[in-house]
Amino acid sequence: MTLEESRLLNLLSKLPLFNDLEAPELQQIAAATKQSLVPRGEMVFARGDACEGFHCVVFGQVKLAFQSPQGSEKVVEIIGPGHSFGEALMFMEKPYVLSAHTIEDSLLLHVSKEVIFSGLAKNPQFARKMLAGLSRRLHGLICDVEAYSLNSATQRVIGYLLREEPQGELVVLPASKMIVASRLNVTPEHFSRILHDLSEQGMIVVNGRDITILDMAALRAYQK
Repeated sequence: MTLEESRLLNLLSKLPLFNDLEAPELQQIAAATKQSLVPRGEMVFARGDACEGFHCVVFGQVKLAFQSPQGSEKVVEIIGPGHSFGEALMFMEKPYVLSAHTIEDSLLLHVSKEVIFSGLAKNPQFARKMLAGLSRRLHGLICDVEAYSLNSATQRVIGYLLREEPQGELVVLPASKMIVASRLNVTPEHFSRILHDLSEQGMIVVNGRDITILDMAALRAYQK
């Protein structure tokens, strides 16, 4: 085994989707996996490209987004380390319906769909993990639709801050305010105004992408 193969096996074994696989299964997946270091701002795939597998993020951030002919963008999801994207279309064997761009320098793994289909047939536990990941993605999209339909912009922003599961009182936005605003279906100006209003009310303190929560109870009460 070369150093490159050993490194790839190590990377795969640390991803939640693969960490219960036996060594032979992991080696089979590694043989059909390509790794790429993608600089910030580069396209991973475009709408309409053929989906030949799915991607996992080792480090960095990737945004999934729709783009209008006029150039405006709607961010659907921000994918961080340890998470994957593209599985649903891989199973449907359809082209991508959105685009993916890195928003940080990122190390990505691309796993061939053929080796995944083979693994699913042999390993029920792996199949359950894949289904669980797809179910979480579907649940997240349903929650988004509910939030866009029933909640105010301020409630969506507060819900996002609380959903980020802050370490202590600190929430670090995973991307720029412009990207997070698009993810929440608000304009960047409105997003900044909401953060300013929450700061004025003594609930949070904003310092760039760092948001310190001063009054968790008040934020949660606002959601009711």
